[in-house]
Amino acid sequence: MGATWGDKLADVPERRDTVARDVPFHGAKTQVHVDRLVLPGADGPEEVSREYLVHPGAAVALALDEAGRVLMVHQYRHAVGERLWELPAGVRDEEGEPPVRTAMRELEEEAGHRAERWYELADFYPSPGFSSERIQVFLGRGVSAVPEEEQSFVRLHEEADLHPEWVPLEEAVRAVSEGRVRNGATAIGVLAAAAAERDGFASLRPAE
Repeated sequence: MGATWGDKLADVPERRDTVARDVPFHGAKTQVHVDRLVLPGADGPEEVSREYLVHPGAAVALALDEAGRVLMVHQYRHAVGERLWELPAGVRDEEGEPPVRTAMRELEEEAGHRAERWYELADFYPSPGFSSERIQVFLGRGVSAVPEEEQSFVRLHEEADLHPEWVPLEEAVRAVSEGRVRNGATAIGVLAAAAAERDGFASLRPAE
């Protein structure tokens, strides 16, 4: 019996040897690499240059309450010059912190809520052509507000102007499908949650 699509349809690790590397930019959380590697050419192997952003990755929290509402934040993003509707999320910049713990922390810090149960919802590379960034989205259930006396995180800069709101999941799906919500992690997370809802989230794996 031949392999099914479930067996074949999966990304696999592969790394081409790097002949040389230059690092022209070091940022606070990212850096740019320019690698020289050998790839097939029209007349045989050819040495080419590939530049890409080295990124620590990010974790995203999709908190869904018993009424079927998603907790979203309205946040200014300077790179695109817009205020975007997003799921709480953050860069994985804490040494050794598991991705789901990052999602838990961001939900508390950005939206003042926590969840009792967490599940793996989506895992993707947003721009693999020029960035190593990997984004993991986690679904949180059993959501409750963090008591004010337990909130110690001080929101600064863009986060000082966050506006968390509960949005019905079907409205979030409609906003994504109509192009009104364009944050990539939010779009993928919302659509993945809507797909998982069809079987009562039974197909999701608990987050480790």
